[in-house]
Amino acid sequence: MAALLGTSAASVNSALQRARSRLPALPPAPGEEVDERLLARYVEAFERYDVDALVALLREDAALPMPPFAWWLSGREAVRAVLTAAPASGPPCGGSRAVPVRACGSSAFAQYRDGRAVALMVLETAGDAVAHVTTYLDPRLFRLCGLPDEFGGAWSPTASAS
Repeated sequence: MAALLGTSAASVNSALQRARSRLPALPPAPGEEVDERLLARYVEAFERYDVDALVALLREDAALPMPPFAWWLSGREAVRAVLTAAPASGPPCGGSRAVPVRACGSSAFAQYRDGRAVALMVLETAGDAVAHVTTYLDPRLFRLCGLPDEFGGAWSPTASAS
């Protein structure tokens, strides 16, 4: 697409992100209700950086892209390998807080680290497992979700985005 438009892949991905953020939220189709307990377990495992628990919640063929980067993990074992290969300074997501929100009509989590906005993670589930997690490393998206750039203490959001 970037070549057709004469621009960069990052520019195309950015335009797609902006367009998706403006789409109206759609309720889950009948029979596709979100399993809130599954999502709560995902958040809890993410905040504890419990790799085994996170991987256990994923479908075998789960995908974890991170646009606009060429980052695309596919499958539980690829996810496990990346999450367990933390640098000497510690896991990059360790000590994060994941705040549940809605984004793009889907369940999502706003990731904060040291009280600052880091990423918006949009999840798709299939049955009793997480099938897809798209991570957007753009703190500007937080405002579109009605979320603060920073927070401290016991802040509890009630905001959601379409």
